[in-house]
Amino acid sequence: MLTKTKHNKPLFDKFAAITERHEMAKMLGESPIGIPFDEILSPTRALYKCREIVLVGTNNYLGLTFNQNVRQSMIESIETLGSATTGSRQANGTYGDHAKLEQELKSFFDMQSAIVFTTGYQTNLGAISALASGDDHILIDADSHACIYDACRLTDAATHRFRHNDPENLARRLKRLPETGGRLVVVEGMYSMFGDVAPLAEMVEVAHAHDAMIFVDEAHSVGCFGDKGRGIAEAQGVLQDMDFISGTFSKSLASIGGFCVSKHPEFESVRLTSRAYMFTASGAPANIAAARAALNELQAMPQLRDSLWAMSNRLHEGLSKMGYDLCAPASPVIAVRRPDEATAVMEWNRLFEQGVYVNLAVPPATPGGTSLLRLSVSAAHTEEEIDQVLEAFSTLS
Repeated sequence: MLTKTKHNKPLFDKFAAITERHEMAKMLGESPIGIPFDEILSPTRALYKCREIVLVGTNNYLGLTFNQNVRQSMIESIETLGSATTGSRQANGTYGDHAKLEQELKSFFDMQSAIVFTTGYQTNLGAISALASGDDHILIDADSHACIYDACRLTDAATHRFRHNDPENLARRLKRLPETGGRLVVVEGMYSMFGDVAPLAEMVEVAHAHDAMIFVDEAHSVGCFGDKGRGIAEAQGVLQDMDFISGTFSKSLASIGGFCVSKHPEFESVRLTSRAYMFTASGAPANIAAARAALNELQAMPQLRDSLWAMSNRLHEGLSKMGYDLCAPASPVIAVRRPDEATAVMEWNRLFEQGVYVNLAVPPATPGGTSLLRLSVSAAHTEEEIDQVLEAFSTLS
């Protein structure tokens, strides 16, 4: 005879506080989480409930999602290769385009090895957790992305945090480490919340002086920085000093997926040990084709970076003149610091009512418990659209 059990659902208790915050946010207007746009009209415009919205929160830095060559490459890939690989890179999931894209990334970054992963998140998860284990030590910037923290959780290597963008604090941490084991320093090029840039030249000098390798996540900076769009390392003249560079296809490269390149040919061994690479389906052929086409467009159209920076500077200057507290100098990510979460949610709704979509960023996703209105600029934005955004912000003060 079956006996009744008590269904108190203790596994869900931990979600009570964050659920309450979400419900309170919905009481102030539209929920800022997961807005279901009805139609995407262009890289910078969408429809929501029959209203046209200017998009300033998409990370579509080069505006290539509607590029004709990128879209056509996806269509042709689906017609010839189907919708998915249905297998891992270790099994049937490495198609010719996966291998070609890896060769193109090696050439683009002038590196010895390149591995393509299914997502950008999985790239850091898989590469970092495979590189460091046992007696090794991982040193990460305190403001690192969640995927970097999660990568550290997957490995039994010791993890040490150092103060954000502080090479001196990194040096002190490295000096305290025992002589045994390898050392991996992990930083980002441009940090996704504040839009601030790492002092990579100083970081790599400190790392190599203490026999550590350096790993830089350029997810938000590839396509945006450097003479050839190769990121902060290129912009600061230290590209060839980087041991590992990771990135994503889901921002400037207008697709889905991720990659890690290295100047060390031995990095190829990660294919045989990284669980995030070995035990998941590979990137869909259409996404790989789109990334290849977008990488070609990035190299063929340097004027996109000029447009991106012109619009970024225009928006940053306009917000500064209004007296807003901005978290960093001008970059494609502009974060507006707000006094508290409730204010940020209310102002997000007021902007959205005026046809402007930005990102709401609140704790615990933000450094230092800061509440932000986060904007990401695209090369596809026009001066008129940037001015519309500034006009909307002018009504908040």
